[in-house]
Amino acid sequence: MSGQQPKQLLHLVFGGELTSPGGTEFKDLSTLHVVGIYPNYDAALSAWRSAAQSTVDNAHMRYFVVHLHRLLQPDQGGQR
Repeated sequence: MSGQQPKQLLHLVFGGELTSPGGTEFKDLSTLHVVGIYPNYDAALSAWRSAAQSTVDNAHMRYFVVHLHRLLQPDQGGQR
């Protein structure tokens, strides 16, 4: 075992109620739900699925996965 940690590719999962089901503008920014920050896409996707499933009855609720690592290191390009 090499003892090296896997490369961190940070992802943010958050969501809230949208003004329109087809848009991306939030109705009230003070009520955004930050689910968490995750070390990789797979963990973020799992958290996103759980949060999205919990609000499936509200068509205006949406959760998003933000690739923080792309914002922190834009030169790294297309890694998930």
